[in-house]
Amino acid sequence: MLIDNVGRHPLLKEVEICRVGVKSLDKPRAVELPVGIITTDLEAIVTDPQIDIIVELIGGIDRARELILKAIANGKHVVTANKAVISRFGAEIFTAANQAGVYVLLEAAVGGGIPVIQPLKQSLSVNRINTVIGIVNGTTNYILTRMQNEGASFDDVLADAQQLGYAEADPTADVEGWDAADKIAILASLAFGGRINRDEVFSEGIRQVSKTDISYADKLGFVIKLLAIAKRCSPLSSSSSPPTLSVRVHPTLVPKSHPLASINGVYNAILVEGEPLGQVMFFGPGAGAGATASAVSSDILNLVAHLKSRQNSHSNYNLDPLLACSHQDYCQIAPVSELDARFYTRFLTRDQSGVIGKLGTCFGKYGVSLESVVQTGFQGELAEIVVVTHDVQEGKFKQALDEIRTFEAIHSIPSLLRVI
Repeated sequence: MLIDNVGRHPLLKEVEICRVGVKSLDKPRAVELPVGIITTDLEAIVTDPQIDIIVELIGGIDRARELILKAIANGKHVVTANKAVISRFGAEIFTAANQAGVYVLLEAAVGGGIPVIQPLKQSLSVNRINTVIGIVNGTTNYILTRMQNEGASFDDVLADAQQLGYAEADPTADVEGWDAADKIAILASLAFGGRINRDEVFSEGIRQVSKTDISYADKLGFVIKLLAIAKRCSPLSSSSSPPTLSVRVHPTLVPKSHPLASINGVYNAILVEGEPLGQVMFFGPGAGAGATASAVSSDILNLVAHLKSRQNSHSNYNLDPLLACSHQDYCQIAPVSELDARFYTRFLTRDQSGVIGKLGTCFGKYGVSLESVVQTGFQGELAEIVVVTHDVQEGKFKQALDEIRTFEAIHSIPSLLRVI
């Protein structure tokens, strides 16, 4: 991590880089450090009694978790950008940190350089948050933006994104929605005051989004975005237990008038809605060396300021609840089948009379109200029909589709997308 203009913040002068752990000592580096600072012995760093703060940026899960827990056991504060470790093992890590009397800060884990973690923990904590919804994965947003602007296919844009370094050689975590699910699990925990079981977060990626769907969405007044959504389901209660939530990730048709519709390229944006605040949106670069360095440096300075304050205090030391994680109970996550949503569905049918009528009858049987049904044209010898529903319970909608798939006239259902 390189910090320019170190004199701009007075606390930076008190931060000393003791050791830097790397995989290879021979790799060329733009930053010159004193001899002996760089090492491949990561264990020695997390156990060094002279080090106060460990910054974990190695990525991955198992090794990072092991080192974070060992650092905590040795009384060290941790700054991390590792959303996968926090979303999956946050309960273990934060319990250990609380017991050891140390902090784990993670501003860089969600939103890159966008300051959203600390605002949720501090500035917005007086609000009753109802919804957190965002574009939190720059790779998928870049792909969908290119598909929207150029009419290109998913595979072609993904290949370009990999060449440009916006997508990994193995893009699975991004395009399948796993990365975004890690991030919304963290945001939901902060916004709603309870732990989130990452395995209960529904995630659906963008591989099935075609340029045909993007074109139809445009004609209907929408753009398609991969959204991460955490929403309060249960009504306001006097109970102190965490609320029931909907937490999910999926490609979504977003009205062009919506604040998130204009977030393009590799940028991220997170929209928070609460009472009495109303809506506030955080926007900025979601990834990159500069964005990560900004967020990590902010966490380091927060820790240094707190440690200095503790040194100057003569009172008994307790963890600051605005920096620590005190959540003990888990939020209930509603199954996606029980949630209400609007749907966009594209059918390919054999050119037979009465198909649209049969679709309408079957949907009505399961209580699905249709906003529009349009035969848009043909793909070869197959007719293409696009259906948009009103709000309906997802389970009932899926039941209707299961029956529709048995119709002789139905060739396939190539697209099924939710509408915000």
